[in-house]
Amino acid sequence: MNKIIITMICIIVVLVGIISAVLVFTPNEKQEENIIEEAKEVNNINQNTTIRENTVNSLETNSSEEEKISPNCEIIKKVYYKGCEHTTNSYSNIEERFVNMTEDELAEELPDWQIEEFSENRIVLYQEQDGECNEHYIVRDKDGQVVIYQKTENGEEEIEVTDISTEYLPETDKIQMENGIEVNGKQALNQLIEDYE
Repeated sequence: MNKIIITMICIIVVLVGIISAVLVFTPNEKQEENIIEEAKEVNNINQNTTIRENTVNSLETNSSEEEKISPNCEIIKKVYYKGCEHTTNSYSNIEERFVNMTEDELAEELPDWQIEEFSENRIVLYQEQDGECNEHYIVRDKDGQVVIYQKTENGEEEIEVTDISTEYLPETDKIQMENGIEVNGKQALNQLIEDYE
């Protein structure tokens, strides 16, 4: 009989626990209204956040469309010469008058140049010209010294007598210098002279 009483008490305790849990965890009308209101507030917050993000993205897009030249901008001018089919590059800092210009404004100021690249810190301009570039050189031996001549439309013009003596150069270089070593570009010329030093 004790076992039956204990079993009955256990069943009653379990039933009371289940009923209590159902009563506690079942929302009443007021709780349901609160849950619905909280869900609406979260939804409004998410919508406002999305609106703010779209506004920020729109502002960033607008500002990037109006990219302007900074005072620290480097400008590279590339000139292609049709006569010799060479391209020369010159590098400089931006002129003060171009600072804060947009790409369109710069194009208006420099109608003879094509803008290949435009950013606030680097601009590449391109232009084609008839004739030949002025970076064609001939290196010769003159009175035992290495001498640099620049090729011009009228022939050759001596531009520099170096301190390099030809007597210490290898025989193959001496023979080439008798005919003149043709060099295109300042960089190639500087490299050749460095090799002889």
